[in-house]
Parts: sequence; structure tokens; C-alpha cells
Amino acid sequence: MFETLLNAVDVKRLQHDIQTASAADVERILHKQHCTLSDFPVLISPAAAEFIETMAARSRQITALRFGKIVRMYAPLYISNECVNACAYCGFNTHNPTPRTTLSHDEVLAEADVLHRQGFRHLLLVSGEHRTHVPVEFIAEIAHSLRDTFAGLSIEVYPMETSEYQLLADNGITSIAVYQETYNRRRYAELHQGPKADFNYRLATPERAASAGLREIGIGALLGLSDPRLELALLAQHASYLMKTYWKASISVSFPRIREAAGNFHPSETITDRELAQAVFALRMVLPDAELVLSTRENQTFRDGMAGLGITRMSAGSRTNPGGYSKPDDALEQFAIDDQRSASEVASMLAQKGLEPVWKDFDRFFLS
Repeated sequence: MFETLLNAVDVKRLQHDIQTASAADVERILHKQHCTLSDFPVLISPAAAEFIETMAARSRQITALRFGKIVRMYAPLYISNECVNACAYCGFNTHNPTPRTTLSHDEVLAEADVLHRQGFRHLLLVSGEHRTHVPVEFIAEIAHSLRDTFAGLSIEVYPMETSEYQLLADNGITSIAVYQETYNRRRYAELHQGPKADFNYRLATPERAASAGLREIGIGALLGLSDPRLELALLAQHASYLMKTYWKASISVSFPRIREAAGNFHPSETITDRELAQAVFALRMVLPDAELVLSTRENQTFRDGMAGLGITRMSAGSRTNPGGYSKPDDALEQFAIDDQRSASEVASMLAQKGLEPVWKDFDRFFLS
């Protein structure tokens, strides 16, 4: 299990390696034909910042070789903003005194229909962590109703047991996204109350999902909760472990930054656009086959600039409140969206850059 590897990491040594890397160290790595996970601390170091153009070119080349010119399009569909957790940084924090909404089965289908008419064939079903309002069986029913309409159905909900993921897979769920948020145990304990406070259970969630046969596993760290370079280094280790251990599944990596949300949480750390771009290039160089995801949390200028340089998946036209696509935006949002463009506008941007926005890249027929 990755927990064992994480516990063995010498965090102080890792931080030292990142902070003390020299320009000569960076040049040595950039002259290698293939980078490895052990090179990652140097590639995200302050010393590597002056080589960012070289890293961008290398990342673009690797992305083109591995993925061609495609960028996969997806949209999040929020089922519920009910939550039993009190996460300090999240708009769904159970202590936030704001209206809560859980969509009915028919309301979810209505939201999905809006997205289908926009062209989406990959949906990410999202909810707060509340098993009573959003039981596993309810998610399975929704998936069963959508499985013939959408090529890919992902979930970003509460962690589950392997048998529950198997039930969802049987009904059409193809992948899971579950972010550890922070790999710093002390900071994790400070920020979380409720079932999500169980660090080890959440950490093992991708492995339970992969064991259930889901074909794609998405992980990530929420940048702004702890030292971002250290978080990224541990995130890269987590992704590498999953890719080697559960090689039948595709692994995707997200690196969202803290955004404004109800509760007015202020991040303890910041990471600039340039530093995040450097991290994306470094991830692509050491994990050439990983999907790298950039959501509408990020601003339009940054997303446009990163397209084709390492990112292989983007959301577009997103709403982070239940019913946000088909009804007025009167429900609690999980976080504020930065890139407000429609799906067609994002697709047009990609096409203008010589990239191909892909709305569907899989069909269940292939499993027959």
C-alpha cells in the first residue's frame, strides 16, 4: 500500500533536496533522454525556474508523442451539496449556514441532458460527502440511467469500500477522482473534521477503486494547504506507485489551487502561475503516460497558455452547485469558478491553437 511508502519518506530530506538543487543539477537532468521520479524534486526546485522554457518545450514534445494533439473535454455535474464533514477550506463545510440541495434522479438526468446537448460525453458526478442524502445505491441508479448516453461516468464523492465500487462499476461508473488534499498528516488533521478526518482510509481509496476494476483513477493535492513543492513531490510519488501497481487502470493527476468559497478560508501557502506551470512540465517529464487535468478553477489566461504543453484534459462551462446548468444558481457552490467561458468557447480556443477538443474517446462496445 502507498501508506507504507509515504510513511517511509524522509520529508526533511526531500524538502532539502528541493530547496538546495543547483542550476548544474537541473542541466544534468535536462540532458537525460528520459527523466525518472527521482529527478522530480530537482525539476520543481527554485533553481529549475530559470529553465522553464526548456521544460515547456520538453513537456510539449512528450505530450505530443504520447497523446497527440487531443485535449479531453469533461464537465462536472453536482448532485448534492450536503456534507457531514467540516473541512476548513470547502464551501460544502457542514457548519456553513447556507441552503443545501440534493437533486432528484430526474433532476440529475435533466442536468445531464443540458450537458449532452452541449457536446459532452464524459461527466464527473460530484457530491458532498453525505451517505444518507446520496447513498451508493442512488449513484448506481443514476449511472445506470446515463450509461448508454455518456461514454465516461466518473465520480467525486465520499470514499467507499471495494464492493461498493464494484457495484458502481457494474452500473456504468468508469472512473473515480479522490484527492488526498494534503499529504501532510499534521496539517490534514488541523483542516478536517468528520469521517474525512481519517487520513489513512482516504489515502487507500484509489487502491480500493482500482481493485474493483474501475478503468481510471484520478488523484490530486489541493495546493495552498501546505508546502506546495513538497505536496507535488508526494503527489508524483503517489501517482507513480499507482501506475506501477495498478497498471490496468489509467492514472490522472490534478493539482487544483485553493479558490474562494463560503467560509472565507485563506490559504497558508501560495503557488504562482509560473510555479504551477513548472510543476506541470515536471510531472509530464517524469510521468509521460499520466493524464494531467486542469479545471475551471484556473484562470482563462493560464488555461489557454497551458493547453498543448502537458495538459491532456480540461473541464469547461462548469457549475459547482447542484442544478447549476438547468436552474438559477441559488444553491451553495463548492468553490468559485474562474474560467467562465462556455464549453464551445473553450473548444474553439483549443482548435485555434491547433489542438483537437475530444468529447468522446471511449465506447462500451470495446468491452464487449
